[in-house]
Amino acid sequence: MRRIDDGISAGNGAPVDGGAVVNSLAQSFLARAANALRSPHFDPRIPAIGPAEITCRQALGDIRSAVAVYDSGNGFHLTLADAGGPAAECLIGGSVGRLVALLPAISPEWLGHGCFTTAHGCRYPYVVGEMARGIATADMVVAAGRAGLLGFFGSAGLDPAEVEDAIDAIRTDIPQKSPWGMNLIHAPDHPGREKDLVDLYLRKGVERISASAYLRLSPHIVRLSAVGLSVDGDGGVRRKTQIFAKVSRPEIARTFMQPPPHDVLRELAAAGLISPQQAELQSRLPLAEDVTVEADSAGHTDNRPLSVIFPVIDGLRRRLVERHRYVRPIRLGAAGGLGTPGSVAAAFQLGADYVLTGSVNQAAVESGLSADGRDMLAAAGVADVALAPAADMFERGIHVQVLRRGTRFHVKAKRLQDIYRRHTGLADLPEDDRLWLETHVFEQSSEKAWQDTRRDTARRNPQAMERAEADPKRQMALVFRRYLFLGAQWAREGARDRRDDYQIWCGPAMGAFNDWVRDSCLEPLENRTVEQIGRNLLEGACQALRAQQLRQAGVAMPAELSHFTPRQLNV
Repeated sequence: MRRIDDGISAGNGAPVDGGAVVNSLAQSFLARAANALRSPHFDPRIPAIGPAEITCRQALGDIRSAVAVYDSGNGFHLTLADAGGPAAECLIGGSVGRLVALLPAISPEWLGHGCFTTAHGCRYPYVVGEMARGIATADMVVAAGRAGLLGFFGSAGLDPAEVEDAIDAIRTDIPQKSPWGMNLIHAPDHPGREKDLVDLYLRKGVERISASAYLRLSPHIVRLSAVGLSVDGDGGVRRKTQIFAKVSRPEIARTFMQPPPHDVLRELAAAGLISPQQAELQSRLPLAEDVTVEADSAGHTDNRPLSVIFPVIDGLRRRLVERHRYVRPIRLGAAGGLGTPGSVAAAFQLGADYVLTGSVNQAAVESGLSADGRDMLAAAGVADVALAPAADMFERGIHVQVLRRGTRFHVKAKRLQDIYRRHTGLADLPEDDRLWLETHVFEQSSEKAWQDTRRDTARRNPQAMERAEADPKRQMALVFRRYLFLGAQWAREGARDRRDDYQIWCGPAMGAFNDWVRDSCLEPLENRTVEQIGRNLLEGACQALRAQQLRQAGVAMPAELSHFTPRQLNV
């Protein structure tokens, strides 16, 4: 059987759905075998399996070839299936073996659903997620594009000027036609920042936007989706901007998988921000055609297992597609907890069209995290994470998941939230709380901390500063939020004197990844590139799926064969 390391394409060079090809081949082989068994003219000269027999190890190592499974009555026997299809029977020693299963070939390019790679022009159904504050750097996005992956830049928490520089850097270095995108994080307390980024993305013609941390729709994300809609020559709707929605709750998923409210579209059209035709087209389309179901992940999280939340949102997707009679499918991705080949394989078995990784890429050489921070991540275990208040949603009680090994950030952040809940302002604090803040958190007086916060907030978010001037409790919240914000900055810069305050977003997948790569080529940090991380996870997922095929066919799988050891994969 032809090896397909370079993917498959139609005769005109366009990508085709590899999964459909494999399924078609498998059905054809099995049909021919069944017909042969039923035929009265079946040739009694049965071929011998002989030297063509392979071991389970070989079947796992050659995932890109179909494997026939024969039952001789004394055990199962495996052989590679040639292009003409396997024989319905064969001689195995002195016994006749009957074909009981044909395992189709598997390739990383074929995982998920071909509609994802076709829609976005990437080789693999794999997204490198948008880790905030530029930790998902321009270099990381470029490296992902060169490897056939889809990468998003982590724009959250950065000024528009920094984001614009990243867009220009990506455009300069990424191969032509390689897909890439930028992040847009929900900013309910800073709508001006969200609007500025939308203006920037439209002006720069960014084609893919990952919308994250949304609690409700904003007019800015609706405008971003609608403004690029048009009708093509065949009467179909063409999208200029593809929205990827990252969701962890069904009610949020619903808002992205159905058309936006008519009153929002009407107001945008009345303001001249979109045309009446674009408003009408958007009223028939989901806001996002790519929805990523985020489970127990780094950053903002609801800590729900993927196996619980994914089927619920998948069912919602099915009902909404039927109700609104969408012509194009809504593609569903999986994220959170994906740090090993087995977890990636499980996500695809749940029905994911693509997967998205986050935590594991923070330790990659292209990451914007400091070398010190990457060292800390490389030592993490699955239990070395904790919840801490989110800087951008501090007053709402929203949490992010962070690394706790080697830092006391989560302990300090939780005490800040407790102080905020119990008091009306910095002047109201008991002496022990004030001393703790000034000694262990601010490392300066409370008054100086407020003055620094006031200056920074007036520059970054004047509206928030105006609201805080006459509200001591809001002032306290801003001071505490600044510390949380700086925790991520210190980790990014590698400020060793503030190592105790590093905020490093991290889910348990990081610990699972470290355990998987131990004693392999990916254990040293200098070998952890986004390409090698992504391609090894996908290759290993294929081997895990092949092992599952063998088990389902009744073949006893030695336990030692279940582990896929990372290897240096060539481009």
